[in-house]
Amino acid sequence: MAEIIDGKKLAAKIKESVRQETSKMEKKPGLAVILAGDDQASSVYVKNKEKDALEVGFHSEVHRLAADTSEGDIIALIDKINADDNIHGILVQLPLPKGINEDRV
Repeated sequence: MAEIIDGKKLAAKIKESVRQETSKMEKKPGLAVILAGDDQASSVYVKNKEKDALEVGFHSEVHRLAADTSEGDIIALIDKINADDNIHGILVQLPLPKGINEDRV
């Protein structure tokens, strides 16, 4: 027999567990998100990622770039963020603007 899973309830339980673990850490985990372009769905998704990260006690940064940002500029930003000791993970929100090679980024 199939089991019905309440996704919102499960997500809340996981977030609370992560929040508790984060509160025990000396240093907050840091998450950086790069959003290039003006895709509305991506903007909403990134806003929710930032909200969730803050709710569980993470340091969160969102880098919003124009649709005409070059691939080189995105890669340079990734390099800069990689050098930041307060950031432990980088998410590049897809899709990227046309002309930017997702594999290279």
